[in-house]
Amino acid sequence: MAALQQSPVAFQAKSPPSARLNPTTLSPRAVRLSFSATFPSLKLSGKISSKPKRRGGSAAGATMVDSAAESYASALAEVAESNKTLDQTNEDVEKLVQVFSDPKVYNFFVNPTIEDDQKYKLVEDISKSSSLQPHTTNFLNILVDSKRIEIFSEIAKEFEVVYNKLTETELAVVTSVVKLESQHLAQIAKGVQRLTGAKNVRIKTAIDPSLVAGFTIRYGSSGSKLIDMSVKKQLAEIATQLDFSDLSLAV
Repeated sequence: MAALQQSPVAFQAKSPPSARLNPTTLSPRAVRLSFSATFPSLKLSGKISSKPKRRGGSAAGATMVDSAAESYASALAEVAESNKTLDQTNEDVEKLVQVFSDPKVYNFFVNPTIEDDQKYKLVEDISKSSSLQPHTTNFLNILVDSKRIEIFSEIAKEFEVVYNKLTETELAVVTSVVKLESQHLAQIAKGVQRLTGAKNVRIKTAIDPSLVAGFTIRYGSSGSKLIDMSVKKQLAEIATQLDFSDLSLAV
């Protein structure tokens, strides 16, 4: 299975100054009201249930998770657009994907026996160490408050979809046996841009030794389009052409 690799992207734009909320000094109701004011499109007491649906459950449960993740991702993008920090917010989300990939971090946040105040403190620590924007920090506190922190990975995926749409960006996943040089990735990006007519192209890379050599490119909606330049494909085609299954060999 291909191991996805991502490199952090540096953006030059700076986020506007904003006061950082300290949720540990607020009552639960004050926290909810303060965060709701920051993210007006989030109806925390309305259609978004406060009960998390874990992955691997029923189809209905998965649909509810997808719907909630889309709502939260859209709300975050809405705030980022309004304060002109969409690129920086996307960078924040990519940093947090790495943070939440640590099982210890994930398990801490989803543990119901740990008080919310402790989780708010960890959010603040993560915010400082990762240099998150204030509204991204507040967004994480929303997820803690609404018991939705466990679906962060789904939210991140939905945010990527929204971000790509807003920035007219085509995502291409390039899978190869070894890491490709930056100039090769740039050439691939130009090729995908010519094929799709996209304003921007973002490249993600993955390593898959089973390809033998060469590379593949997936792009389009949910990676629906494939360009296969791998030796694995060529060997499969040769094997098909040299089908000796009906040939009887003399002994």
